[in-house]
Amino acid sequence: MPKLQVFNSRKRRCTELRALQSNGTSQHQLKRQKLDHPTTGSQPASVYWDNLSKIWLTESALRHLDWRNIRLISSQPRSQSQRSRQPVTRNFLAKLERSRPVAQPASEFLRYCEPETFEDLKRFARNGGPDLSDLKGFPQPVDPLDNAMSLNQSSFRSRKRGRAFTQDNRPTTNTTNTPATGSSGPYSRNFQQKLIDNGVYPEMYKYPDGQVAPEPDNLKEIDEILIRPRPSLSPSRFSNENFKEFREKDAHISKEHKATKMVVPIIEGKIKDYKCVEGEIFFINLIPLINDEQLTVAKPDLYYGGRPEQVNRRVRDKLSGYIIPSTQDDLPIAPNFFLEAKGPDGSLAVAGRQACYDGALGARGMHSLQSYGQHEPVYDNNAYTITSTYHGGVLKMYTSHLTQPTRPRGQPEYFKTYLNGYCMTGDLETFRKGASAYRNARDWAKEQRDEAIKKANERSFNSQIGTLTADSSFGRAFSSTAGASLDETDTIEAQSQESQTSLNKGSNTTIDPPESEASTDELARDYISRAKRSKRH
Repeated sequence: MPKLQVFNSRKRRCTELRALQSNGTSQHQLKRQKLDHPTTGSQPASVYWDNLSKIWLTESALRHLDWRNIRLISSQPRSQSQRSRQPVTRNFLAKLERSRPVAQPASEFLRYCEPETFEDLKRFARNGGPDLSDLKGFPQPVDPLDNAMSLNQSSFRSRKRGRAFTQDNRPTTNTTNTPATGSSGPYSRNFQQKLIDNGVYPEMYKYPDGQVAPEPDNLKEIDEILIRPRPSLSPSRFSNENFKEFREKDAHISKEHKATKMVVPIIEGKIKDYKCVEGEIFFINLIPLINDEQLTVAKPDLYYGGRPEQVNRRVRDKLSGYIIPSTQDDLPIAPNFFLEAKGPDGSLAVAGRQACYDGALGARGMHSLQSYGQHEPVYDNNAYTITSTYHGGVLKMYTSHLTQPTRPRGQPEYFKTYLNGYCMTGDLETFRKGASAYRNARDWAKEQRDEAIKKANERSFNSQIGTLTADSSFGRAFSSTAGASLDETDTIEAQSQESQTSLNKGSNTTIDPPESEASTDELARDYISRAKRSKRH
């Protein structure tokens, strides 16, 4: 792709605006300058594509390439022939018509061609002729002359009809300068490449040197938890009739939102606390996982987290960008259980990319809670986050965990690990296994989340107690120093009075002590007040 200059969008300050106006730059010119510098956030879309290690040949990539080519052509100076274009008049069209080459039918060409040429064509045809497979689906070529004539006629008819759109209906965005490719979301394969380039890996990933991505150390423990039976799915409480109802609903879902409202609730069963579950919420409050403002904000179909009041206020304020997904204060925080569901027309690959993205955000939030108040970040290579996908009657479950950075000042790497998959519409026994695994994983994720929150709150409380103890010790030390100073003052005052008495006895002349602006008591009171002020500060 041709490299273009990257522009940074910055708001003009009032002083700069007045300076430009004083130089004769009008407000209309300023608006044109803004249109010529396309940005999304603080980065143009070109940065997103330039930072990819591999670009997949998708529609969005081709649209962006077309946009770059148009920008490149428009930025080049026009030639003299382009600047002096002849208007399309009737005489000009007639001249083009006379100079147009006459198309000769193939049969007529073969009838009058030279014998050597005819033999060459026969030999060429016996070998299969030209390979025209690359022309399949290619539109019929348009004669520039016919196109010019049709444009001339259509413009004439439009002038007779009048303008089709008013001034208010004209588009206001400069589509030439800003490509709306939508390339930074999970619906593009380049989104997965962006995650891999920044250390967020899908399941079964292999490094270029053949090394396999690490699994969490507690993977076997999680597997054992998933297979535990659930009393709510016993034959007496979930019968074959309930299973048939589930299959019927799954067969009639047509869109993604119907899957989450009709089918997923049967898999989930009874929810103990509805204030801990939410969905279809943009995670706009979280710090971006990747330093690329072109990347789409996560929006899981379902996620489970803790109540905001569970977390100490100091912890929430400190870790807001890691554990609080939304700016709405009453929504669940520190999510570590996610579900992405798709309808029959949805893509399983898209659901997998979304689950990989959601899980990395959840693993980072759990890591921030575990490392809060610690001297060093905690890296134990264990998973504390579960993600799931549901598509076409199949439930798949994964873990997400992070590992220690491989280089100094590097970023952690996030890994998605496959747990198990269940064909929920296959038979009743398979449904029970899948629903049990889902509910057990949800409860286990809650236990891990509550434990991390509890320990973070304890460390926050202990740090507050330590601060208060240090302050009180400092106050007691300062008070004892002030008391010792006052005792020394009393001793000096008593010695002064004794020496003055002896002098009076040895002489008939009375020697008055030198007068001071403040007495000893006043000086002592002033010293104590200064000590108290120092303690408060």
